[in-house]
Amino acid sequence: MQRVQPDVWETEVESPFPGLTVHAYLLVREAGNVLFYNTGHRHEIERMAELGGVAYQYLSHRDEVGETLTLVHERFGARLAGHLAERDDFARVRTPEILFDKRERHLDIIEVIPTPGHSPGSTCFLVDSAHGKRYLFTGDTLYRTKDGGWRAGFIPGHNTPEDRHTLAESLRLLKTLEPDVVFSSAFTGEAGFQELAPGEWPGLVDRALAELAGQEEESH
Repeated sequence: MQRVQPDVWETEVESPFPGLTVHAYLLVREAGNVLFYNTGHRHEIERMAELGGVAYQYLSHRDEVGETLTLVHERFGARLAGHLAERDDFARVRTPEILFDKRERHLDIIEVIPTPGHSPGSTCFLVDSAHGKRYLFTGDTLYRTKDGGWRAGFIPGHNTPEDRHTLAESLRLLKTLEPDVVFSSAFTGEAGFQELAPGEWPGLVDRALAELAGQEEESH
């Protein structure tokens, strides 16, 4: 693991299949560490033990389900959190103790923001860091690309035309937020996160929206 913010550690990169790379992120806090997304690296879970373990694990969507969910729970007693719409998908490995289906606040620092489109239960998390920054964890709703931009997590042939419109609405919601650092789960470039300049985020989301709309026009 490597520290990428004063209170955030990034797991070693994984490649579930060619062209896709992912990280998970551990938020270290006195009231109990929070793991966003999931990692299949067992040695990274042991590294988490050195950093104080995992009290909570928040999944952004069903693609993050893996056998290590059980390991994180058994190793640390971590409580799992995920969207109600994907409860059955999570339950293939472990049923979450914490389920949500609306925008709400958790642990006094995490704003849970459902953003369907990539999957029915896709969710983003806006976190108030004790160090004064706001972190946005976007899962695969928006992911970092190799050119340093951000792209909507729409997969032709997997997602439906209706998903495209649902995802666009989710992006418009994300555009209204004011994060200082954004962390995706999947990414295609050299890094899965970006520190933002003031006022930079809306433009990045607008470009993702424009590209999403352009894909629709090309399909007709």
